[in-house]
Amino acid sequence: MMLALLLARAGVPVTVLEKHGDFLRDFRGDTVHPSTLQILQELDLLKKFEQLPQRHERLLSGLIAGHEQPVVDFSGLRPFDYLALVPQWDFLNLLADAGRRYQAFDLRMRHKATGLITENGRMVGVRVESPEGNHELRAALVVACDGRHSLMREAAGLPSKDYGAPMDVLWFRLPRAPHDPQGTFGIANDGRLMILLNRNDYWQTAFVVPKGSDAALRARPIDGLRDAVARLALFLSDRKDSIEGWDAVSTLAVQVDRLECWHRPGLLLIGDAAHAMSPIGGVGINLAIQDAVAAANALAAPLREGRRIDETLLASIQRRREFPVRVVQRVQLAIQNRIISRALEAGGGPPRIPWLLRLLLKFRVVRNRPAQLFGYGIRQEHVRTPCIDQAEVGVDQGVHDQS
Repeated sequence: MMLALLLARAGVPVTVLEKHGDFLRDFRGDTVHPSTLQILQELDLLKKFEQLPQRHERLLSGLIAGHEQPVVDFSGLRPFDYLALVPQWDFLNLLADAGRRYQAFDLRMRHKATGLITENGRMVGVRVESPEGNHELRAALVVACDGRHSLMREAAGLPSKDYGAPMDVLWFRLPRAPHDPQGTFGIANDGRLMILLNRNDYWQTAFVVPKGSDAALRARPIDGLRDAVARLALFLSDRKDSIEGWDAVSTLAVQVDRLECWHRPGLLLIGDAAHAMSPIGGVGINLAIQDAVAAANALAAPLREGRRIDETLLASIQRRREFPVRVVQRVQLAIQNRIISRALEAGGGPPRIPWLLRLLLKFRVVRNRPAQLFGYGIRQEHVRTPCIDQAEVGVDQGVHDQS
């Protein structure tokens, strides 16, 4: 959606295909980091964004074996010193409404791209399922933004490297009471790990479980999960039964992977379709938006001028974005392997924070480091595309963005 908005704003006719009829799906990436806030500011959308229901978090802590430890601190960072927790459907609707201001923007709901159209070794469009029937949609460039289970990636036969993950995540909601703790924090104890995101009137809860254990857990009564939640967070004991059953629990099968090559002639992949991220740091949506801004900066002028998009240009987008992705994934893998996997070890005793790390984390400048990495990232992107009067632009060239 961000890429479509930027291209349409720059005078490039663009079609976004969204297979659902709306954006209302729970437990999606709802953390909007400072890098994304800065993009919204550059697009004059920040004030509208601030009108959405949201909560700002500056300090993220962990409750480890009963000891509260501040870990990530956005305080003092500039120009934004917080991350925003915002329902993703509200954020997507905001971007869609902004896109509709431009004649070149075409969002088609309940349209699903099912395959690629290839001619002479080049991708020239997609096959589409829609309420009106099946048809073909052709474009100067296809951009696959269809996530970690990307059909377009599979259709193009692009190989990826899987870096593995020791955990999966069970997502569910719990009511929040006025006397509950403030903030967003994680709890680790007795071989269990849970993250509570304060959404004002409810807790968006991530219960971390060993990789591949979901089916075995669901074969047992839901009381096992309820009791585990209550043992980790005593203040939730009176609300554990609000987890009505396994149907109220969504599972995220965590994966960390990255394509070796993000493109083919006429095709570019960005976001999770190119590099699935761990949920650690909540950076997936923000890295995807950084990909979108970098792609728009490189593609807007040649697409508007009707120039053929060659693989050299697509490769330059990958080169620019691959290094930041590699760095963040490397940090995520280190946290997964050295911290989370140990926290999930049954019978390993209460987790402990090394005394030197506890000492260092007393200093805000140390807590700022992960906030800077996850919040702003490396090689931060900025909007370089112009805003062009649509009346001045022809409509014979376009890009298809599979959302």
